[in-house]
Amino acid sequence: MGRAKRAMGVMEIIPAIDLLQGSCVRLHQGDYDQVTRFSDDPLAQAQQWVKQGATRLHLVDLDGARSGEPINDQAVRLIAKELSIPVQLGGGVRTLERAEELLSCGLDRVILGTVAIEKPELVMDLASRHPHKIVVGIDARNGFVATRGWVEESNVEATALAKRFSEAGIAAIISTDIATDGTLAGPNLDALRAMAQASEVPVIASGGVGCMADLLSLLALEPLGVEGVIVGRALYDGRVDLHEAIQAMAEGRLQDPLSDQTRTIA
Repeated sequence: MGRAKRAMGVMEIIPAIDLLQGSCVRLHQGDYDQVTRFSDDPLAQAQQWVKQGATRLHLVDLDGARSGEPINDQAVRLIAKELSIPVQLGGGVRTLERAEELLSCGLDRVILGTVAIEKPELVMDLASRHPHKIVVGIDARNGFVATRGWVEESNVEATALAKRFSEAGIAAIISTDIATDGTLAGPNLDALRAMAQASEVPVIASGGVGCMADLLSLLALEPLGVEGVIVGRALYDGRVDLHEAIQAMAEGRLQDPLSDQTRTIA
């Protein structure tokens, strides 16, 4: 059975730490040749997000996503051990053994992307063994799922894949629009709406957030089941302050910098 979408509450803002060869980085539209390095100390960065009020952390093992090699495991294990909030990880999780190894080291959730296309029965098996600990990551370009660190494209529609796993007992679907990821150009609201309408489980938005208004624009999709948003570059660039964003999402309001008034975002 699918997990019912919860009643509306405060949309969760989830800071992202993308790991490449042990460092915190961001890619532009998933391009490994367009890398910006932000920190060589992932644990310190994770702790900073906790201090600013994060209630969940999103880790991406970029090396794992591209090659399947667990190059960043030392950092992953340390973060999972030291943080007081739930930590989820995606990237290169392609076997039952790997998923269970990550869950056993203290991660709250593991995210399956490529195998959701290549081995859907593995997702079903893991979701049965670990109810609501498995997340399906659906990374799409022009509406079709991309796999293996976004370097390969499939002929599977993203919404069709969401429907396939709606009754599997997964915790959520992370919907990433590759065209907007890392661009700060704003989330693809149409794609997110379609994904939320196709899914019977909660959807977490990912990709394109560049300012507070982008975050608040997602509130219109909350009744459809978009319950969280992953934010990366905008936090690192200082375009979004995590503490302020959490407050703004709770209030559904954006402070107008030109006045003392607040304006409600429809």
